[in-house]
Amino acid sequence: MQEMTPLLQRINELGIVLVVRADDASKVKPGVEAMVKGGVRAIEVTFTVANAVEVIADLAKTFADQILLGAGTVLNPTNAVAAINAGAKFIVSPNVDTDVISVTKSMKAASMPGAFTPTEVIKAWNAGADVVKIFPANTVGPSYLKALQGPFPNVRLMPTGGVELDNLKDWFSNGAFAVGVGSNLFDKKMLAASDWKGLEEKAKAFVKGVKAARGK
Repeated sequence: MQEMTPLLQRINELGIVLVVRADDASKVKPGVEAMVKGGVRAIEVTFTVANAVEVIADLAKTFADQILLGAGTVLNPTNAVAAINAGAKFIVSPNVDTDVISVTKSMKAASMPGAFTPTEVIKAWNAGADVVKIFPANTVGPSYLKALQGPFPNVRLMPTGGVELDNLKDWFSNGAFAVGVGSNLFDKKMLAASDWKGLEEKAKAFVKGVKAARGK
């Protein structure tokens, strides 16, 4: 089984990885600040954000040890290397690319590739993934995690896509290591309106929801 590093332990404790997508890159930093104030501290900046590498570098400098910073929608080794050099500590992909996994691990960052089928899940894990992102999770639902854990009890699973406040308990009770949450938390309308307080309150609600889902 892949080693449970301090980074992975912390992500497991936090329970939420925020998936940052934004039409306006200038909204990312204040949006992340609102998330941090609300208690969401594992932040994945996707390569769909304009100038993603620069955004990652800025967040790494601004927030330093306040957050666990990663990069998402990483589709090739070049972007993985650039993101890690900019300060990303974990790399998330929507697919299984063994070259991305390999370069991520060689640079001592955590690998979180996306998979859907049992074949993809075990391929990712055997290639060295630290966590396997189940994506798009909303198409199968929480019970799919429990089904996967029958043959793969040691694989850490992170459902992403369709994770909401009202189904957090279902995901965690079915074995989620953590959950990835995008627009249901990093709300595009709130970002567009610069509603930082609203985003902070959303973050607080999700943090509270995770604790309740885990019976804490």
